[in-house]
Parts: sequence; C-alpha cells; structure tokens
Amino acid sequence: RLMPELPKFDDEDLKSYGDEEEELALSPPAALMSILATQELLLENILECIPVGEFALIQPLSDEFCLVLGYLLTWKLTLAFFKAASSQLRVLYSQYLRRTKSLNKLLYHLFRLMPENPVFSGPTSEVPNKDTKTFFTEELRLDVK
Repeated sequence: RLMPELPKFDDEDLKSYGDEEEELALSPPAALMSILATQELLLENILECIPVGEFALIQPLSDEFCLVLGYLLTWKLTLAFFKAASSQLRVLYSQYLRRTKSLNKLLYHLFRLMPENPVFSGPTSEVPNKDTKTFFTEELRLDVK
C-alpha cells in the first residue's frame, strides 16, 4: 500500500533537475534498490550454470525458492512504484535501471526461471474437453500463510 505513495516525494524534487547536458537518472527508493542489488547477486549465483533458454528447477520451500520469491516480490514492489509515478519520473527511474542493468538482469533471470511447460497444477475442476490451464491463463494466489 505504501509504494504508490512514494513517487509524490520525488515529484516535489523534480523541479531541481534542470536542463543539464548529461542524461539524468533518479533512483527508485534506495532501500528497495539495495535489496534488489543483493538479490540479483544471489540469484546470479544460483542460476549461473543455466543458460538462457534452459530452465532451473527450483524446489518449493527450499532456500533457493525463498530467494527467488523474494526477488520477484521485490520487482512487484518496484513495478507498483513505477505505476504510481508520473511519466517524467518514470523516464528518470528507467534511466537508473538502464544504467544499473537491473531490467536486463530481470529478463535473464525470468527466462531461466520460466518452466518449459507452464501447466497449472493447482486445484482445478476436472472438465473434459477443456483447454489445459497454464500459469498464463489462471490467476495465481500469492497469499502468505
């Protein structure tokens, strides 16, 4: 609930970013970016031997699973922050992500984490002749219990 409120504070400081020659960048919340940088390193260590196009098999409730889940939830917070920002701020934030290569790392990680066959194995009603449910067609429940 807090993330959509944070860009308002940067909106006030936006006027101080004048007409400078160099390409401007503004970091999303420093605490969030610090956590993201740490998680990127940990995830790179986990996925380093898996080429893009292959997929990593992460066992549920393992340490690796918790790290991956934390990384993806951190990106979810980052995207909520972006969604609430004005277009001018989004440009500055995106420049920061481009410089730190965080978005590139996210894509590399996603393509190594995405299963080859994303069949949804959750609770489903057995209906004959119905299309196979996948992670892309079903809404996932991410409630923490």
